[in-house]
Amino acid sequence: MSLFDVLGSKPRLRIIQELSSEPRYVTELAETVGMDGKSAVHHLDVLEESGIVESYRTSRRKYYRLRRTVELRASPPPERSFCLHTGDTDRAVDEDVFAD
Repeated sequence: MSLFDVLGSKPRLRIIQELSSEPRYVTELAETVGMDGKSAVHHLDVLEESGIVESYRTSRRKYYRLRRTVELRASPPPERSFCLHTGDTDRAVDEDVFAD
């Protein structure tokens, strides 16, 4: 699944938005974004596979946190660019989704 496909989901974007403020455990996150636990886990699995979030355990709770910065830039002519950028502290990755 491409990074663009991963971020093309409204529920996943809401999860990323919530995780941008602080790590959260699954139940808390599901309640905050308004979805059931099973759906939240599915979306979190997709985000974890893509490397955008990571999880860790403390006692009996599994927490998720953002692992990468996610930035989408689009500009009209004359620049006319569309760039999806992700980065973390170790490296930065640019994925030019639509290049002219």
